[in-house]
Amino acid sequence: MDTLAAFPIHATVAAEDLARARTWYEQKLGLAPDREEPGGVWYRFAGETWLYLYGTSSAGTARNTVAGWTVTGIEAVMSALRKRGVTFEDYDLGELKTVDGLADFGTAKAAWFKDSEGNVLELSEVL
Repeated sequence: MDTLAAFPIHATVAAEDLARARTWYEQKLGLAPDREEPGGVWYRFAGETWLYLYGTSSAGTARNTVAGWTVTGIEAVMSALRKRGVTFEDYDLGELKTVDGLADFGTAKAAWFKDSEGNVLELSEVL
């Protein structure tokens, strides 16, 4: 092995209540698990990427983004998620300011939302 760059990577997201989180991911994001294990579930995405949702009492304690999707047509994706009940976060942190949940950096756009467990998830689009 020369470098880890030769291997796929996956995101791992904590859930205090795994059943509640699974319901949220299904209803709000339209996802169904690809694989189930005793402690969690795996969701498959494009490019053979994965998100592992697992049960732990430390869920929602990270104040940073834990996983993100690179999308095209971010405004349309946000609109579809809003129709499912997803609420986007608004930030005003000096250089980072969102308008109606969307940050526009000129060469990229991004939006953040929280899941049922308080984890911060991101949508981004490179323009």
